[in-house]
Amino acid sequence: MLQQKSYLAKKAGAHFFETQGPNAPKWYIVDAQDQVVGRLASMIAKVIIGKHKTTFTSNVDTGDFVIVINADKVVLTRNKWDNKVYRDYSGYISGLKQRTAREMLNHAPEEIISRAVWGMTNKSSLARHQVKKLKVYAGTEHPHASQNPLPLPLSATRRSVLDGPKKTAKK
Repeated sequence: MLQQKSYLAKKAGAHFFETQGPNAPKWYIVDAQDQVVGRLASMIAKVIIGKHKTTFTSNVDTGDFVIVINADKVVLTRNKWDNKVYRDYSGYISGLKQRTAREMLNHAPEEIISRAVWGMTNKSSLARHQVKKLKVYAGTEHPHASQNPLPLPLSATRRSVLDGPKKTAKK
Protein backbone atom coordinates (compact mmCIF):
# COMPACT_ATOMS: atom_id res chain seq x y z
CA MET A 1 0.00 0.00 0.00
CA LEU A 2 1.29 3.44 -0.90
CA GLN A 3 1.68 5.98 1.83
CA GLN A 4 0.38 9.40 1.02
CA LYS A 5 2.43 12.53 1.57
CA SER A 6 1.30 14.68 4.49
CA TYR A 7 1.46 18.43 4.01
CA LEU A 8 0.84 19.22 7.67
CA ALA A 9 3.61 20.78 9.71
CA LYS A 10 5.34 18.51 12.18
CA LYS A 11 6.72 19.25 15.61
CA ALA A 12 10.50 19.34 15.19
CA GLY A 13 12.44 17.84 18.09
CA ALA A 14 12.35 19.54 21.46
CA HIS A 15 11.12 22.78 19.88
CA PHE A 16 7.54 23.52 19.00
CA PHE A 17 8.72 24.82 15.62
CA GLU A 18 11.29 24.05 12.95
CA THR A 19 14.48 25.97 13.64
CA GLN A 20 15.85 25.80 10.09
CA GLY A 21 14.52 25.37 6.60
CA PRO A 22 11.70 26.98 4.64
CA ASN A 23 9.20 26.72 7.51
CA ALA A 24 11.51 28.30 10.09
CA PRO A 25 9.96 31.31 11.82
CA LYS A 26 10.68 34.76 10.43
CA TRP A 27 10.90 38.03 12.33
CA TYR A 28 8.47 40.85 11.60
CA ILE A 29 8.28 44.38 12.97
CA VAL A 30 5.12 46.43 13.57
CA ASP A 31 4.89 50.12 14.39
CA ALA A 32 1.97 50.55 16.81
CA GLN A 33 1.82 54.33 16.52
CA ASP A 34 -1.77 55.50 15.84
CA GLN A 35 -3.05 51.90 15.63
CA VAL A 36 -6.23 50.75 17.37
CA VAL A 37 -5.30 48.16 20.01
CA GLY A 38 -7.89 45.51 19.11
CA ARG A 39 -7.26 45.63 15.38
CA LEU A 40 -3.51 45.55 15.93
CA ALA A 41 -3.80 42.63 18.37
CA SER A 42 -5.88 40.54 15.97
CA MET A 43 -3.32 41.11 13.23
CA ILE A 44 -0.43 40.16 15.54
CA ALA A 45 -2.24 37.10 16.92
CA LYS A 46 -2.75 35.81 13.38
CA VAL A 47 1.00 36.05 12.72
CA ILE A 48 2.29 34.50 15.96
CA ILE A 49 -0.19 31.62 15.66
CA GLY A 50 0.78 31.09 12.01
CA LYS A 51 -2.62 31.48 10.33
CA HIS A 52 -1.10 33.68 7.64
CA LYS A 53 0.95 30.75 6.30
CA THR A 54 -0.15 27.97 4.01
CA THR A 55 1.51 25.43 6.32
CA PHE A 56 -0.74 26.31 9.28
CA THR A 57 -1.46 23.36 11.54
CA SER A 58 -3.49 23.87 14.69
CA ASN A 59 -1.41 21.60 16.94
CA VAL A 60 2.04 22.79 15.81
CA ASP A 61 3.67 26.19 16.28
CA THR A 62 4.01 27.48 12.72
CA GLY A 63 3.94 31.16 13.70
CA ASP A 64 6.54 33.88 13.35
CA PHE A 65 8.16 36.31 15.77
CA VAL A 66 6.66 39.81 15.99
CA ILE A 67 8.37 42.92 17.35
CA VAL A 68 6.03 45.78 18.28
CA ILE A 69 7.52 49.25 18.72
CA ASN A 70 5.88 52.48 19.91
CA ALA A 71 3.49 50.63 22.21
CA ASP A 72 3.04 53.82 24.20
CA LYS A 73 1.40 55.54 21.19
CA VAL A 74 -1.51 53.14 20.62
CA VAL A 75 -5.11 54.33 20.28
CA LEU A 76 -8.25 53.15 22.04
CA THR A 77 -11.61 54.08 20.57
CA ARG A 78 -14.39 55.99 22.29
CA ASN A 79 -13.92 56.46 26.05
CA LYS A 80 -12.03 53.22 26.75
CA TRP A 81 -9.07 55.11 28.23
CA ASP A 82 -11.18 55.73 31.35
CA ASN A 83 -13.76 52.92 31.22
CA LYS A 84 -11.61 49.88 30.33
CA VAL A 85 -10.33 48.26 33.53
CA TYR A 86 -7.49 45.75 33.78
CA ARG A 87 -7.94 43.46 36.79
CA ASP A 88 -5.33 41.29 38.50
CA TYR A 89 -6.25 39.03 41.38
CA SER A 90 -3.59 37.51 43.63
CA GLY A 91 -5.89 34.88 45.13
CA TYR A 92 -5.79 36.39 48.60
CA ILE A 93 -8.48 38.34 50.39
CA SER A 94 -8.56 41.93 49.10
CA GLY A 95 -5.93 40.97 46.52
CA LEU A 96 -7.76 42.56 43.60
CA LYS A 97 -5.80 45.26 41.78
CA GLN A 98 -7.58 47.37 39.20
CA ARG A 99 -6.10 49.83 36.69
CA THR A 100 -7.77 51.82 33.97
CA ALA A 101 -6.28 51.81 30.49
CA ARG A 102 -4.88 55.30 31.05
CA GLU A 103 -3.08 54.17 34.23
CA MET A 104 -1.82 51.08 32.40
CA LEU A 105 -0.46 53.26 29.60
CA ASN A 106 1.50 55.31 32.15
CA HIS A 107 2.66 52.27 34.13
CA ALA A 108 3.30 49.53 31.54
CA PRO A 109 2.29 50.36 27.93
CA GLU A 110 3.67 47.04 26.67
CA GLU A 111 1.14 45.19 28.81
CA ILE A 112 -1.83 46.67 26.90
CA ILE A 113 -0.79 45.04 23.64
CA SER A 114 0.43 41.76 25.14
CA ARG A 115 -2.84 41.28 27.06
CA ALA A 116 -4.88 42.04 23.97
CA VAL A 117 -2.93 39.49 21.91
CA TRP A 118 -3.23 36.89 24.67
CA GLY A 119 -6.98 37.43 24.68
CA MET A 120 -7.10 36.56 20.97
CA THR A 121 -5.34 33.20 21.29
CA ASN A 122 -6.83 29.96 22.46
CA LYS A 123 -5.78 29.19 26.01
CA SER A 124 -3.46 26.18 25.86
CA SER A 125 0.15 25.27 26.50
CA LEU A 126 0.87 25.81 22.81
CA ALA A 127 -0.65 29.31 22.95
CA ARG A 128 1.46 30.14 26.01
CA HIS A 129 4.50 29.15 23.98
CA GLN A 130 3.34 31.16 20.96
CA VAL A 131 2.79 34.35 22.97
CA LYS A 132 6.47 34.25 23.92
CA LYS A 133 7.19 35.08 20.28
CA LEU A 134 5.71 38.54 20.84
CA LYS A 135 8.24 41.24 21.78
CA VAL A 136 6.69 44.59 22.73
CA TYR A 137 8.63 47.82 23.36
CA ALA A 138 7.37 51.26 24.39
CA GLY A 139 9.86 53.26 22.31
CA THR A 140 11.33 52.94 18.85
CA GLU A 141 14.44 51.06 19.95
CA HIS A 142 14.57 47.26 20.21
CA PRO A 143 17.42 44.76 20.74
CA HIS A 144 16.44 42.48 17.82
CA ALA A 145 18.20 44.27 14.97
CA SER A 146 20.41 41.23 14.30
CA GLN A 147 17.35 39.17 13.31
CA ASN A 148 16.72 41.56 10.38
CA PRO A 149 12.98 41.99 10.97
CA LEU A 150 10.77 42.59 7.96
CA PRO A 151 7.52 44.55 7.76
CA LEU A 152 4.42 42.40 8.15
CA PRO A 153 3.24 40.52 5.06
CA LEU A 154 0.25 41.99 3.24
CA SER A 155 -1.83 38.94 4.08
CA ALA A 156 -1.74 39.95 7.74
CA THR A 157 -1.82 43.76 7.63
CA ARG A 158 -4.66 46.17 8.16
CA ARG A 159 -5.00 49.90 7.71
CA SER A 160 -4.30 52.32 10.53
CA VAL A 161 -6.82 54.74 12.00
CA LEU A 162 -5.39 57.61 10.02
CA ASP A 163 -5.66 55.69 6.74
CA GLY A 164 -9.37 55.02 7.29
CA PRO A 165 -11.88 55.04 4.47
CA LYS A 166 -12.57 58.34 2.80
CA LYS A 167 -16.11 59.47 3.45
CA THR A 168 -17.89 61.16 0.62
CA ALA A 169 -20.65 63.68 1.16
CA LYS A 170 -24.06 62.63 -0.08
CA LYS A 171 -25.99 65.10 -2.20
